[in-house]
This record gives sequence, structure tokens and C-alpha cells, in this order.
Amino acid sequence: MFQRTTAVNKLLNLNKRKRVIQGGTSAGKTYGILPILIDQAIKEERLVISVVAETIPSLRRGALKDFLKILNETNRFNDGHYNKTLLKYHFNSGSYIEFFSADQPDRLRGARRDVLYINEANNVSFDAYNQLAIRTSKDIWLDYNPTHKFWVHNEVLKDNDSEMLKLTYKDNEALDDSIIKEIEKAQFKKGVYWENWWRVYGLGEVGMLEGVCIPEWEEIDSAKGRLLCYGMDFGYSADPTCIIGLYKYNEGYIFDEIAYKKGMLNSDISNVLKSYDIKEMIYADSAEPKSIAELQGYGHNIVGVKKGKDSIVYGINLINQNKIYITKRSKNLIDELKNYVWAKDKEGVVINKPVDAFNHCIDAARYALISELENPFKNKYFVY
Repeated sequence: MFQRTTAVNKLLNLNKRKRVIQGGTSAGKTYGILPILIDQAIKEERLVISVVAETIPSLRRGALKDFLKILNETNRFNDGHYNKTLLKYHFNSGSYIEFFSADQPDRLRGARRDVLYINEANNVSFDAYNQLAIRTSKDIWLDYNPTHKFWVHNEVLKDNDSEMLKLTYKDNEALDDSIIKEIEKAQFKKGVYWENWWRVYGLGEVGMLEGVCIPEWEEIDSAKGRLLCYGMDFGYSADPTCIIGLYKYNEGYIFDEIAYKKGMLNSDISNVLKSYDIKEMIYADSAEPKSIAELQGYGHNIVGVKKGKDSIVYGINLINQNKIYITKRSKNLIDELKNYVWAKDKEGVVINKPVDAFNHCIDAARYALISELENPFKNKYFVY
């Protein structure tokens, strides 16, 4: 039997155009949004409501299955109103709710709608969202499990017409006690996997993607210990310039982000280095010899790091072999660590190569650590 839960009540209080629902497992996200859309379709005339997911199979397993279940539980289902071929349900008001997938380009750029609901939005590309959003005149609903940061955090939530609601299993009173107990077991289990699982699916907080390249690190309030050196990754228009400090601390190392910005000229970089009174060695990407020479001319102790064939994987492995701390202010480095994952081949098998994304701060950190540590491969991979 359908039950009005705390999740539904919280959803009803949202009033901005873009309504972002971040939540853990069994939080009642889909089962809360769909009844609101059904009531809207019943009460308002000639509304077009689109419910979208990554693929048709994911729709059938998720939002469409829940939609039909809710209609049946509330005695509203009329078989004659449901087009099983087009996955479209018509109401007496002249409104209808349609279901289609984000992997259908003609649907993304097709007809307009009044209300949009993207289920499991983290599995849908930003381009697909944008194509749908610009063709939606009224409300936009987005829900997801926060396995990692994605375009909702970087794009949508920056808009003034957006708001976010976080739901957890505690907002869903319709859950059986057995399910609640199973969810809560995770908070007492040890290991990186379970800590991340509980954070994402239990607490509804943003976690790390599965398959991250650097899974073991700890956030620390501020840099301490002995400052060793800095790593720098150059950028300009498309990518940011990143500067990361490296500290020796107890039996491990601290990475501290001091710069992450696009559009920086070498003179701007020099001003940042001077503002921090940096005298230590700076290890930078050797793909920018002109920039390195110019910064040397400004009086900075900077050298190029020449990268060998396997230096990226070697550097990742070296980081993973040590106890790593990240300062709390290193927001961009933390974001990258949560999203920097191993690549997969065409069959979906993980390969020994990272995806070339979310790696600007990590590259700078890698330059610093591998350049500073004494190891037998130092001269093979890095030439100064």
C-alpha cells in the first residue's frame, strides 16, 4: 500500500525550477517524486511530463516499474490509458507522462515538455541533460545516488533557480525493519569499500567512484611537518594551473593545494609563488619549457619533469604505497581523488591506465612526490 512518507513531505516543499534530490539507498526518491508528478498530471490540463533514464532497460527496472506500481496501489491505473509501445500514460485531464531514454538522440532534441524528471541523473551525460532542459518550460527534477561529484554539482547547483534536497533511508517510513537493519550493518564494517558505501548509500553524502586510482587517503586540517617541495601542472584556457605543496609528516606525506586557476599567465603564477614566499624546489611539467624558463627568469627554483612511458602508472603506485594526507582546503585535489578512475576496454574490463580526466592536481602532486623520493627508477622516469 502506498504510504505518504517524510520524503514525500520534504519533496512537496521544494519550489524552485530545478529540484535536485541527492539520496542514499531506499530513501524514497523515485517513489516520492512520481506520486507528485501523477497528481500534477491529474489536476492540471494538457501537461507533458517526461521521465528519462539512461536506457530503456533501466527505465523498465526503475522509474516505469514504480510508476505503474503506484498507479495500481492508489487504484488509479486504467489499462486503456497506457500505451505499452510508446511507454506513455494518458490522464483524463489531457495530460500525459511519457518515458524514454537518454540514449535516443531524436528524443533529446525532439518535442518540448512542461515537466522533466531525470532518474539516476549521474548516469546521464550533461549534454543530454542540457538538450532536455532547454526544451522544458516548467519544473526539472533530478535524482541520484551520490557515488561521486558530477555535472549536477558543477553546473546545475550553481544556478539561482536550483535547490538541493538530501534524503536517506530514515526519511522513508515505508521501509521494512529488515531492510533498515541490512543498511545499517554497513556503518560497522571495516575497510575503504564499506566506509564509502555507508557514506553514499547510508548517509546520502558524496563518495568516491568505484575503481578510483588512489583510494587510500585521509583529510587533515592543515599542512604540518617538514615542507619538501612543490609540484606544478600548467594550464591556461581549458585546464587550470595547479600548484601542490608536499610535506613529510610522521610516516607519511601531506599534499596541500595552493593554486587551482584557469587563465593564469606566467607572471600571475610568479605572483602566487611570491605571495607564498616559496623558496623550495618546484617540479613542473616539462611539456612547457618556455614557461619554466620564464619562471626561472623571475627568480624561481623550478625545473622540468620529463615523463617516461609508464611514469603515470608508476607515480600512482608510488602514491598508493605511502600514507597520504590531504589538507582540508585542497578542495579541487579532493574532488579529483574521488573521480580519478582506471580506464576500461571495449568489453568493460579495467585496464592498467587511468582515464585522462580529473588529474590536474594529481599530476602536480605526482610530480612532487616521485621527484622528491629516492628510488631506483627516479632517473629512468624523470630527467631534470
